[in-house]
Amino acid sequence: MRRDNRRNFIRKGLLGASAATFLPVSLKDRISNYATPVTELPSRVLGRTGIKTPLISFGTAGINDTGLIKAAYNSGIKIFFSATYYGEGNNERILGQGLKGLPRDSFIVGTAVPEDRLDRRSGAFTSPFDIDAYIKKADACLERFGMDHVDFLLFPYASRKETIMDESLLKALEQLKKLGKTRFVGIASHGGTEEALKAAADAGIYDVAMISYNFKIANKTSLDEAISYAVKKGMGIIAMKTLSGAMNSKNGSAVNTSAALKWVLQNENIATIVSGMTTFDQLEKNLAMLKDVRMTDQEKKELGIAATEKEYGLYCQQCRECIPQCPYNLDIPTIMRSYMYAYGYRNLEQAWYTLAEAELKENPCNQCEVCQVKCASGFNIRGKITDIARLGHVPADFLHKA
Repeated sequence: MRRDNRRNFIRKGLLGASAATFLPVSLKDRISNYATPVTELPSRVLGRTGIKTPLISFGTAGINDTGLIKAAYNSGIKIFFSATYYGEGNNERILGQGLKGLPRDSFIVGTAVPEDRLDRRSGAFTSPFDIDAYIKKADACLERFGMDHVDFLLFPYASRKETIMDESLLKALEQLKKLGKTRFVGIASHGGTEEALKAAADAGIYDVAMISYNFKIANKTSLDEAISYAVKKGMGIIAMKTLSGAMNSKNGSAVNTSAALKWVLQNENIATIVSGMTTFDQLEKNLAMLKDVRMTDQEKKELGIAATEKEYGLYCQQCRECIPQCPYNLDIPTIMRSYMYAYGYRNLEQAWYTLAEAELKENPCNQCEVCQVKCASGFNIRGKITDIARLGHVPADFLHKA
């Protein structure tokens, strides 16, 4: 496939004609507006860490320029989250460069460090946890950041009690704290969150939990109960995936992002939202939202209409009920997250890496005349997999330049 054809495939086949509206605006035109630090933003205390965190934190997946990081810092945002699997570690380098030269005690950095032995379909380790190997992975993170420590080190894809309370994992996290490589430890959970929260709270060493939380969650009552349980045990709660994919399913219109973020903040047990920002427009919109987090009647109406749609937009509930139904045992929840990153957030790079995690070599859906999977959210599983599988044929280095 020629390079021009690949470029057309990405821009037209996946993003469509509106893709240009998601491209970053010129940094030079906007950076001067954030040269002077502003007063503190509205904040809440992040559990027993005692950290007073602004209601919005910076999710750096997809960031390619350090100027926006500095602008966010000067605007009052002080917590920045990355992950080793964002751009195969390159995201940590970019974030480190963006914060370079700033007083180390004036900002908070967190990253998620996965364990290669974790089966994300089942949430269990496939072999004994290797403490030394995990500490080496954390050291590699620090080297990429150019820092001697991070403030939060999160164990991602946490879903099962047995895994979260694994003795070797707990020892590794405790050792990382004793060695001064991280101040606090926590979990990040995309699915099985209720079990994960209760297990992390009972384990006693986890300080924070980053969880999916948005106006389209199907199990709000029971999830809120699990959140409350963890908070009473001293944990701080950080919300992610708060825009539910950023697109409605009924007509393909964009979600009212300010309303969606305000909805999350109505739960006072949520200390901060990790909001992915790649443009100044997104930064400014988030800052404007923080001026008054009370929801208007119109905002409630808009989200209420979206929440009653048959499909849950682009947001997969990560319930995993689909996996045993699939004859090929595909990691459908991860593939659906890839689809959401591509079509909802217009982040093809993150979509590519997420799809790679699912190890979708080819598209086995072509072998089935009728899809046997019945999605709890009404997704057309076969259609979405067939669509997003095309991204796996695009070279990763091309996405960096697309």
